[in-house]
Amino acid sequence: MTCENRKVSETRYDDMKYNRCGKSGLKLPALSLGLWHNFGSAASFDSMEELCITAFDNGITHFDLANNYGPPPGSAEENFGRIISSSLKPFRDEIIVSTKAGYTMWLGPYGDWGSRKYLMASLDQSLKRMGLDYVDIFYHHRMDPETPLEETMGALAQAVKAGKALYAGISNYDSKTMIKASEILRQLNCPFIINQVRYSIFDRRIEKDGLKEAARQTGTGLIAFSPLAQGLLSNKYLHGIPDDSRIAVSGKFLRESDLTAGRLGQIASLNALAEKRGQSLPQMALSWILRDGSFSSVLIGASKPSQIIENISAAVNAAEFTPEELSEIDRISL
Repeated sequence: MTCENRKVSETRYDDMKYNRCGKSGLKLPALSLGLWHNFGSAASFDSMEELCITAFDNGITHFDLANNYGPPPGSAEENFGRIISSSLKPFRDEIIVSTKAGYTMWLGPYGDWGSRKYLMASLDQSLKRMGLDYVDIFYHHRMDPETPLEETMGALAQAVKAGKALYAGISNYDSKTMIKASEILRQLNCPFIINQVRYSIFDRRIEKDGLKEAARQTGTGLIAFSPLAQGLLSNKYLHGIPDDSRIAVSGKFLRESDLTAGRLGQIASLNALAEKRGQSLPQMALSWILRDGSFSSVLIGASKPSQIIENISAAVNAAEFTPEELSEIDRISL
């Protein structure tokens, strides 16, 4: 199945909401597709292609990658490059592609963290794997405690200046370091627009850090990853561990020990509240992140096209939360 062999939906922009990313001119779909999971070498190419086309057909224009996504590292970019080439190439100007560097990618001192040497080499490799001339957003993937921030931000600015990226971003940065990074990139006249952070009903560390307020002050957009807490914010574990669940398949990012009696009780209570709102628990968890306009977009993962369709309704049809509902979510989850 390719876009060349079938008609692309002409109504793909009718329902999706697009939010301005910080104070930049770029708008992101309320939901973006993350390729962290389900796009490695062991996945079916037809399945990966169907996921991307389903997302695009329903207004999801942003596809988020990193150099180390797979497994093995690099394979998600390679597979996405095949999908771009075979199915989405005519629509490149309608698509936002992002990638990152910052975690271990190859052996030796130049394949990790935030040096100029690593970031520039990694971006060149990413572009080659995807068969692209540029990415729309190039992120530094994590804070580096040893490399001077000026060097890391200088590399992002150089990537933009060289035309290999249109915008610069950071990921997993705390508020204090984000403010410093913003100041450096502003001095370098580099379009810095976004910080990608972990955020969910069950993970609110950024609120304690004051990141939302720092983003408003600096005009930086925010995009959330792991919005469903690796699948905990669903009803799939209320009656045992399904054979195709993340715990059963890998157990790397979510373990059976995470399913304590207390956590299962929270999930059941949140699920009941979602049903009262006319939503599934994943839909409520996504719309909760988007509730106050602090986040430009939320990254969703998917193993089935139906999951993408279901989650999109959270971005376009969700009823506003009442103060009582928000208080109840806090009471259950905090």
